[in-house]
Amino acid sequence: MRRYKNIARDSGVTAFEIGNDYIKVKFRGPEIYIYNYINPGRERVEIMKSLALKGRGLSTFISQEVRDDYYSKS
Repeated sequence: MRRYKNIARDSGVTAFEIGNDYIKVKFRGPEIYIYNYINPGRERVEIMKSLALKGRGLSTFISQEVRDDYYSKS
C-alpha cells in the first residue's frame, strides 16, 4: 500500500492501493476497506482514486458520499 499524503493533516486515511476497478483504503484502525465498481460504483471509485493521488479530501469524500457503501473489509 502507498502512504496517503494527508496534505491537510487531519485525515483518518493512512494508506491506499489503486487497481483498475478498485481502491483499497486503510484508515487509522487495523481494517482495510475495498471500494470497487460494484460498491460504491465506478464514478465514486474514480473520484476516490483521484483524491487519493492528490493526498487531500479522500476521508471527507468517503464520509459524506460513500459512508458504508464499500465492497468488503478485511
